Amino acid sequence: MTVTGPPDAPGGVDVVALGESMVTFVPSAPGRLADVPSFDRGIGGAESNTACMLAAAGHSVRWISRVGADAFGDHLVRAIGAYGVDVSSVDRDPARPTGIYFRTAGDRASDAHEVAYYRAGSAASAMTPGNVDVDAALAGRILHLSGITPALSDGCRDLVRALTAPRPARPLISFDVNYRAGLWGDRDGSRTLLDLARAADIVFVGEDEAEEAWGLRGARAVREALPEPGLLVVKQGRGGAVVLDRDPGDCEDAHGTATHVPAPRVEVTAAVGAGDAFAAGFLSAALRGLPVRERVRYGHLFAAAALTDPGDLAPPPAAALADRLAALDDAAWGRLRLGPGWTTAMERADEEVRTP
Repeated sequence: MTVTGPPDAPGGVDVVALGESMVTFVPSAPGRLADVPSFDRGIGGAESNTACMLAAAGHSVRWISRVGADAFGDHLVRAIGAYGVDVSSVDRDPARPTGIYFRTAGDRASDAHEVAYYRAGSAASAMTPGNVDVDAALAGRILHLSGITPALSDGCRDLVRALTAPRPARPLISFDVNYRAGLWGDRDGSRTLLDLARAADIVFVGEDEAEEAWGLRGARAVREALPEPGLLVVKQGRGGAVVLDRDPGDCEDAHGTATHVPAPRVEVTAAVGAGDAFAAGFLSAALRGLPVRERVRYGHLFAAAALTDPGDLAPPPAAALADRLAALDDAAWGRLRLGPGWTTAMERADEEVRTP
């Protein structure tokens, strides 16, 4: 699938990302939330994470959301804007607060991991088709959304439905399922997410969440439930990712061509924001017109940058480094071992090689 439509119209950008971002507080030391004495402030949000990494990779990106007319809203807009993201379409809500959350410093997969959200009634949860600049949301080559937004409220659900509805000259819709059962409560999140994913052009979903949300096992089963998207990316954790491409010129069967790309071995510091980073890497490569295999490798490399950094956001590898690694033959790719600081170390090594 080729990304068409250069951002040459008024207000046009490469990518628009819409969704809630929150101020996040991470303990300055390991331990239970009840025990740690202090926290470091950062930012967190699936769509804004992806937006920041894409901007850091050199793409023009707009983030659309609502934040409170409060100090935390000031911080979010300033911090996200500092990555080079256009924040001019972020509205300030004088009646509702900016969401915040606290999490422990450890891996989310750990039984000791804790997260405390304070987002109920947030400014972002009040987004609707009537109070968001829909024209600005559609003025990009790609519109990136996630399943977190429709889980926030009925108004947010209606907004995402409106943005994914068929229309002339619609941008390419990228949808990261991001199933969060706790956010949906008694509402039927599984059905809503299935409908929204079927309306998208590129869908990212983890094998584990596909089973949790829809009871589906394996990439082929997910494709049978989602026949419409041109590209279906099924993430398999350490096992890599499978892309099912529905391009009629490439299809081998009714499911589309399947491309499996293994993930490099990564020494994980914190499994936070890896999925958002994967989407950023994949979309970055798609914007550059790279083949599917390289798109997935870009996703893996951006995810590895996040996995080896303690925060929710990590700088992506430089384009020259990512290009070199993505072009490795299969054997060399299989030998990659990426640990904390790998992007800086490899970039420095590349610079030394180029310097006579």
